[in-house]
Amino acid sequence: MSNELVFKTYGKNKFTHFHLSTFILTFVSYSLFHASRKTFSNVKATISEEWMPSCDASNTSCEMLKPDNVWNEHTFFSDQSDSKIFLGILDATFLAAYSIGLFISGILGDRFDLRLVLFVGMTLSSICMFFFGVLTEWLSIYNKLWYLTFWILNGLAQSTGWPAVVAVMGNWFPKSG
Repeated sequence: MSNELVFKTYGKNKFTHFHLSTFILTFVSYSLFHASRKTFSNVKATISEEWMPSCDASNTSCEMLKPDNVWNEHTFFSDQSDSKIFLGILDATFLAAYSIGLFISGILGDRFDLRLVLFVGMTLSSICMFFFGVLTEWLSIYNKLWYLTFWILNGLAQSTGWPAVVAVMGNWFPKSG
């Protein structure tokens, strides 16, 4: 009898604890990809409000409630339509980079170790998210090209997730039948 832990047997196929850990790790890794990708959709309204002027010239009492030197320190958008256009451009370029990156990532996954492709993609995505969200505030970088560049790079990095996870699952869990 083998010392290997078997948790389920279907005919000739034995599924071991390695299969279970592979399933859990690939599920968690893709969940993290998905969560980091979808966070931006949830904060777009807040970004739009934060980077627009909080007071207009017609409201004289606004400066007492929201001092201009504090609340309008870094206005990025001049009005609501400007913010919608830029945030829409970010969405469109991310999706374009993501869709192009899916083809590239599939080729990379066929040529290189899938664990390496997944690791590099997750690491690059984390770095891009850090530069996009945290570093910009720490260094007071408010440049549309900066945000666009790192969001496109994030789309390319995010695209490594799906091809690598599907290939790993396909390698570990054979087709039944």
